[in-house]
Amino acid sequence: MTTKADVVICGAGIAGISAAYHLAVKRGVRNVVLVDERAPLSLTSDKSTECYRNWWPGPGEAMVRLMNRSIDLLEELADESDNYFHLNRRGYVFLTADPRHIPVYQRSAEEISSLGAGPLRVHTGRPDDPPYGRSPGHGFHDQPTGADLVLDPQLIRHHFPFVSEEVVAILHARRCGWVSAQQLGMYLWQQAQAHGARLLSGRVTGVATSGGRVVGVYLAGSEVSQLSTGAFVVAAGPHLKRVGAMMGVELPVFNELHSSVAFNDTLGVVPRDAPLMIWSDAVALPWSPEEREELAGDEETQWLLQPLPTGVHFRPEGGAGSQTLLMLWTYDVEVKEPTWPLTFDPYYPEVVLRGLTRMVPGLAAYLGRMGRPVVDGGYYCKTQENRPLIGPLPVEGAYVIGALSGYGIMASQAAGELLAAHITGGELPAYAPSFRLERYDDPAYQALLATWDAQSGQL
Repeated sequence: MTTKADVVICGAGIAGISAAYHLAVKRGVRNVVLVDERAPLSLTSDKSTECYRNWWPGPGEAMVRLMNRSIDLLEELADESDNYFHLNRRGYVFLTADPRHIPVYQRSAEEISSLGAGPLRVHTGRPDDPPYGRSPGHGFHDQPTGADLVLDPQLIRHHFPFVSEEVVAILHARRCGWVSAQQLGMYLWQQAQAHGARLLSGRVTGVATSGGRVVGVYLAGSEVSQLSTGAFVVAAGPHLKRVGAMMGVELPVFNELHSSVAFNDTLGVVPRDAPLMIWSDAVALPWSPEEREELAGDEETQWLLQPLPTGVHFRPEGGAGSQTLLMLWTYDVEVKEPTWPLTFDPYYPEVVLRGLTRMVPGLAAYLGRMGRPVVDGGYYCKTQENRPLIGPLPVEGAYVIGALSGYGIMASQAAGELLAAHITGGELPAYAPSFRLERYDDPAYQALLATWDAQSGQL
């Protein structure tokens, strides 16, 4: 059976659903069809940390502006829905026990502040310092933007008594927090459906073109075998590259498998209103002499005796009555082809917990007594410079919204809005060219890529 659609979107993750929302609800495109063989938000979108931030490094201001716009839209949605998806603004707190990191904090904060993330306030313990306080556990209104660099040990201990006494500085980025990704996605999808969007269960197997433009999409596993359309959106998450190849388009993306651990803090070591907390120092895992001897005797475990990279982090998870902590650490990243079911490093839960004891010593009470942690995760689809692809493709009528590497939830609203503007001929924001595929044709951009860190902006 063949039917018609104004726009076909391949993928019902947060990127595809946000695109459908902005097309149907905000742009009035009535016949939007999402195609996915899975339930909405069930591949990688429900595996995220669910966090958001406008705290992004350069080069340039495009990512800060994209995220500021996305957070504006998230806050509008929260207000109109009575905060159905539990948006908070607790912030991201970076911590260090190394005095050498203080000037690094200062330089990076000044840079990001200059890109539009908000003012930097420095707290040294002097009487004329600006006031500093923790963010509330719920809500997002009337909170500061920018960041607070706290260098006063007493102030750090007062607000974060559960962290290591060796902490010498914290950097508290403010326009940051988290949401319930599942509830955000379902709210967007319900609104899109109410404006005519629909989901077809099936798999895209090909794209029909004529005269260099899209004319249809072939499906398998669906009651519809072909959709006639002039607009096709690749929102396929970790399958972005494969779907692009159906049109002869080479998308410069790759996938990494990222994991998280959830376990119950039954002892209440971490306050339930704590922000997202990130350790900025490399970590040598704590082991007893007996454990060190055992690990050293096995080639497969000797790596556990080496210092591991920065960035171990956690946040409280769940509502009233929850004891869950969500813990993450990207200490081992390699490019992988996406396969299911997912398999994870068996050492991951204990490695992350041991790493976090450097920041929160009280968590050492769980070593060997962690209970039954839950390990989950998904693939980060990334570009070389860790920036998204949003906009038209070389085949007329084809578009992409993807490579939202670990930041799909936070970027979803501005990304969906931008894609909808491309498709409907709307006014484009100044940051639009920064996310088009054509940026890779610019020699100046290629020169910049040669010195660009692929982990830029990634936790």
